[in-house]
Amino acid sequence: MPANASGNKAEGEEKGGQTLRITSPAEKSSSFPAAVIVAHPDDETLWAGGTILTHPDRGWFIAALSRRSDRDRAPKFLRVLDSYNAAGAMGDLEDGPEQTPMETETIQQEIVRLLPATSFEMVFTHAPRGEYTRHRRHEEVSRAVIGLWARGRLRIGRLYLFAYQDNGGSQLPGAIESAPQRQVLPKDIWNEKHRLMTDVYGFQPESWEARTTPRAEAFWTFEAPADCLRWLRETEER
Repeated sequence: MPANASGNKAEGEEKGGQTLRITSPAEKSSSFPAAVIVAHPDDETLWAGGTILTHPDRGWFIAALSRRSDRDRAPKFLRVLDSYNAAGAMGDLEDGPEQTPMETETIQQEIVRLLPATSFEMVFTHAPRGEYTRHRRHEEVSRAVIGLWARGRLRIGRLYLFAYQDNGGSQLPGAIESAPQRQVLPKDIWNEKHRLMTDVYGFQPESWEARTTPRAEAFWTFEAPADCLRWLRETEER
């Protein structure tokens, strides 16, 4: 697991015998070139796990904004971080089935609190319309990250938005072929990604999550906030 700038792992917080914070949010000197910001622990693996596995030495920090107090999911997330050789942190934003709308500023505050820095070479996160029909929190996290970048509260060299669709729920989510970055995962990489979903997160082979686990990963990519905001406006007008 990556160490902080001083060479020592940051202090963790204990809950139920598990360290749920891998890097202190107050520790802003750590160097993590790549961040993945997701609504739930398992989103990082579903939508970008192959990319993380393909580049194990990139210096990953994974922030999951919910389920920190989930005694089942939280320790599994820590095991996934170990598999990725990544650092990370968990938040505890409300995640009930009602999908109650959440204020953008609330989500942004949690993102900034969890991240070990405000500058990254690359950030991966949800798309403004999510990856399937539908999970409101995915959409809200996407817009929160884009807003932080647009206002200069996060400095990002390149932003990667997950590019998947399920045609209104008529099929399992799949990588969008027209996305500017799309890669069919090598068999060994996909096998490991699928193993993390089933053996570590514990989803049964017939579950939606296991059946969804994409063999191809795709991303919308942006190097400037203005370009991302322009694309977002055009997408909303369609």
